[in-house]
Amino acid sequence: MTLVFPVPPITTSSAHGLTLLFAFCYVGSLYISKNARLSFAEKQTAAYNGKPRPKYSDERWRDDPDVIRARLVAVSIATSICCGIVFLLLRHFVGDRPDGFEMALDTTIARLGFRIYFDSDMIFPHLVTPVLFLGPLYAGYLGGHLPLQRNWSFKTDVISKFISWQGVRNYLMAPITEELVFRACVLAVYHMSGASTRRMIFLGPLSFGLAHVHHAWDTFNRYGGTAAAAKRAIIMSLFQLAYTALFGFHCSYLFLRTGSIFPSISAHIFCNIMGVPEIAWHLKVYPQRRKAILFMYVLGVVGFAYVLEPWTRTGGVLYWRDQKPGAGIGSY
Repeated sequence: MTLVFPVPPITTSSAHGLTLLFAFCYVGSLYISKNARLSFAEKQTAAYNGKPRPKYSDERWRDDPDVIRARLVAVSIATSICCGIVFLLLRHFVGDRPDGFEMALDTTIARLGFRIYFDSDMIFPHLVTPVLFLGPLYAGYLGGHLPLQRNWSFKTDVISKFISWQGVRNYLMAPITEELVFRACVLAVYHMSGASTRRMIFLGPLSFGLAHVHHAWDTFNRYGGTAAAAKRAIIMSLFQLAYTALFGFHCSYLFLRTGSIFPSISAHIFCNIMGVPEIAWHLKVYPQRRKAILFMYVLGVVGFAYVLEPWTRTGGVLYWRDQKPGAGIGSY
């Protein structure tokens, strides 16, 4: 049985504080363990031709396998702690009921979106994000890089890319843990504070964007620790902040709309695989297909706007009202 509240059980300030706690727990876990922390030489060689400088043997960079392994353990523990905080919060609100533990556990599972559908609702929410990427997918088709095309290789594009520590981090653990913490946990506490759907969509992801700012220190050192490196780090951090915030808006909508964390995770994995759309590069590489590329990019945006609402309409959702008949538990 899922616990609902007739009035918000926590304040907006408490939700803000818990959100910051989640972000601090997740990012801070990367720096608690010595094995997970990065290290850079005091004297560094300046970057050349826009590429990172050479790595010294006594340094620890974020793509080193031992660093990745330590960080995967750290964020797994941090994610478990954040989910545990949501459970303890709900357990507190249940009170001394005989079935309090079971009710708190069921409510936590529901509020964190561990919900699997067994109809069309299980498929369509996962297809919304690929529609937005019709332009990049078409460019991949032109280059023969899509699965089973001439320039696609199972060994190179699957084994080498995914079956590696970087692949496990980028396409499995980072999407899962980040969505659980910055989507499920954050939106769960904002919902308990009585936040509106709009506020949850546009306010919740800000912590997700800010959590990526710490990469600026890594960029600054990898590019030589110079003034040019500082400028690059700032620009890249601002771009990443904007991109992750926009992406967060999208995943927050998916989570709130479907009541499931899995569409958000699949969207996160897909976007990490595709990367940032590079329309200028695609137009440069395939000038003879310029109109077709522009058309597919526009079609992707228009198609995304068209399917976003109907393909995410789901029944029995805790977070979203006015869904299918009989759906939407309107309480907190």
